[in-house]
Amino acid sequence: METLLVVIFVIGYLAITLEHNLKIDKLIPALAMMAILWALMAFGIDGFTTWFDSGNHALLENFGSFGHEEKMELMEETLLHHLGKTAEILVFLLGAMTIVEIIDYFDGFATIKSFVKTRSKKKILWIFSFLAFILSAIIDNLTATIVLISILQKIVKDREVRLWYAGLIIIAANAGGAWSPIGDVTTTMLWIGDKVSTAMLIEHLLVPSLVCMLLPSFIASFLPAFKGEIDADDDDSSSKSKYGPIMLYLGLGAIVFVPIFKTVTHLPPYVGMMLSLAVVATFAEIYSNKKIAISSVDQESDAHSHHSPVHSALTKIELPSILFFLGILMAVAALESLGLLFNFAEGLKQGMPLIGTEMAGTRVSDLVVILLGVGSAVIDNVPLVAASLGMFNETLDDQLWHFIAYSAGTGGSMLIIGSAAGVVAMGMEKIDFFWYLKKISWLAFVGFIAGAIVFMVMRYLF
Repeated sequence: METLLVVIFVIGYLAITLEHNLKIDKLIPALAMMAILWALMAFGIDGFTTWFDSGNHALLENFGSFGHEEKMELMEETLLHHLGKTAEILVFLLGAMTIVEIIDYFDGFATIKSFVKTRSKKKILWIFSFLAFILSAIIDNLTATIVLISILQKIVKDREVRLWYAGLIIIAANAGGAWSPIGDVTTTMLWIGDKVSTAMLIEHLLVPSLVCMLLPSFIASFLPAFKGEIDADDDDSSSKSKYGPIMLYLGLGAIVFVPIFKTVTHLPPYVGMMLSLAVVATFAEIYSNKKIAISSVDQESDAHSHHSPVHSALTKIELPSILFFLGILMAVAALESLGLLFNFAEGLKQGMPLIGTEMAGTRVSDLVVILLGVGSAVIDNVPLVAASLGMFNETLDDQLWHFIAYSAGTGGSMLIIGSAAGVVAMGMEKIDFFWYLKKISWLAFVGFIAGAIVFMVMRYLF
């Protein structure tokens, strides 16, 4: 039965990876895989001899002696446990996505365009690289990529040049998301799962992530694509709403407040995110009502008044992504519950006798973590990190979790399909897979390896 479950997982995994070839949204195989795995486990529950107690992170060796009712009850408790942990991540993401959409409702991100005063291609490259690095740490790498490419399309009219900028934005956004607990879904998973703390994550990953962004941007600045100046653009760069700048800073501040709330109260992050959303939504409603009152003479204002900023934002959030995370996290939880990931992790620790992170008398090789980063360029990094959460039982802020956060967060830049930021950029600019592979992938690889080396050097020195 275990073999059948693994085969189903691999098939589902392949369907997710080949999403663009099969032309089937990846949420479909993720949800189907999750449901089938748990259904088969329910049917074959009496044939399993071991069970993984997720609460205590230990195998129940005497599971085979349990009666059928006891096994079913334990499976339901395990399913509920994993659903609760998954829901924490999903509710957190829903709150963050809604705040971002509320900012966009007031055209707040247009304020960022006013920062670009130069026409030099090289200077614009550095401006967008640093903006992507910083912004992705606050509003996540996916959203930062969408925002910056949207602004880029208004500034750089030459599409060929814009493709190069988009490629470097992907690298910078993924690097920026790796050192922040709210910058990337995988880092958020590690943070919510109490594997990393905000302060230690920033302390250990800020410099490696910065190197991962700086080196590719530095090399690219000498390439022909970034020589000279862009054509002048007379487009108005100001926000269409006078409340845009206010909502931008309020929304970003509210998201940054979440890690502070968690540190002070020790409550799960989604609680702080809901509080932040409530505050932002309150101001959004107030400003929206003022806007309607001022423009009440317009015929369109009556139609607008029936759609509040919060309702409008909720209709635009990426629900397919939420359902995908639900499916893949619960599917990985199924394999974890049978102890398959735990046994695989033990095999990795014993089979890779290289320099690595020492913990409890065992070693997790640096090569394993680096390969995880390379693998995240081919396979979605969410299930890879979800699997690592079930495979390893290292304590809070162990160096292994920091290295996994870096590798999974930045490794996806090596292929256009390797990260959410890459996929959304591919859709917005119609970037060809092989163009990216030829022009950008080597820059991403150089940055990834350089950051990994910096991380390992810092770890052994300090």
